[in-house]
Amino acid sequence: MSKRTTIWAALVLTTILDGGPSPAADDPAVLKDLTAVIALQGQPCGQVVTATKQGDNDYIASCQDGSRYRVFVNAQGRVVVQKQ
Repeated sequence: MSKRTTIWAALVLTTILDGGPSPAADDPAVLKDLTAVIALQGQPCGQVVTATKQGDNDYIASCQDGSRYRVFVNAQGRVVVQKQ
């Protein structure tokens, strides 16, 4: 993945996770942004249908195809998408 794409994904996820009051995890905007982050990381998903906030900068996203991913920002500030 290019550095530009990684930076963009990090900015999107940071905006989702730190932008203003804490939105509900199933907020349509949050689900859409998580869908974009997962796609940018090259993982199959289709669309995120539910998300559970695990902590700061840390979500479990469930996709319409049945797959689940942990989406978080690691200690180095990089967005990480791990298949669950």
